[in-house]
Amino acid sequence: QVQLVESGGGLVQAGGSLRLSCSASEQTSYAMGWVRQAPGKEREFVAAINWRESTYYADSVKGRFTISRDNAKNTVYLQMNSLKPEDTAVYYCNADATILILRRGGSRYWGQGTQVTVSS
Repeated sequence: QVQLVESGGGLVQAGGSLRLSCSASEQTSYAMGWVRQAPGKEREFVAAINWRESTYYADSVKGRFTISRDNAKNTVYLQMNSLKPEDTAVYYCNADATILILRRGGSRYWGQGTQVTVSS
């Protein structure tokens, strides 16, 4: 059972940056990713990365967000630049066998979420 713990959320002004981290309890070859959910909205895929460091991004964050992973530290990162108020949401880390599963909204493992608030 892989446990995921997120950190790095907070309050930032529009145009600013934040870096989220997600640490896994054990080394895993799973694809890992991030989804977000804003109040009153459905959960939205953000980005994912597999063991070989292939990546996939939602169109809404492409060019602004960068996902990366450090397999030696069992950690995945989400660097968020040029943040917009519409990026405000709870961000969840997740993991499963493939990026495709994560893109489709399925995931075997989930973190508890971290709040990101972008003020205008």
